[in-house]
Amino acid sequence: MSDASSAQTDERPAKPRPAPIPDHDSAPYWKALHEGRLLVQKCLDCNEFQLYPRDRCLACRGPVAFVEASGRGTIYSFTVIRQNYARPFRDWIPYVVALVDLEEGPRLMSNLVECDPDAVQVGMAVEARFEVVSDDAGIALFAPAK
Repeated sequence: MSDASSAQTDERPAKPRPAPIPDHDSAPYWKALHEGRLLVQKCLDCNEFQLYPRDRCLACRGPVAFVEASGRGTIYSFTVIRQNYARPFRDWIPYVVALVDLEEGPRLMSNLVECDPDAVQVGMAVEARFEVVSDDAGIALFAPAK
């Protein structure tokens, strides 16, 4: 195990963001993010929205379908990471990990980008940005709404 001082002098190039491994239920979600679209699931019986993808509605166990989300939301909570020596995260310090409430209702965890970490506030309006992380997947990041 290495200590912090050896991590700070690590000259290896940065690693890319970790990529998800799509499965049967989540593959359409990750593919849409790869294409620059954010999907959520909507129950065909009770009309509840949910995220992350599952085979059934969490509220009533009814069938679900993917629908395109607006990509807009608000910051519910956040933390600023100021110390992380692991690749790839060390090169992003400081970075914001935020819980985002989407307009459609589901809450997801992501990174806030294009913003000074000290300017982030609970309730801040945000909108999705997309980053391709593998041949099969992208991820949603969020930035302050314009």
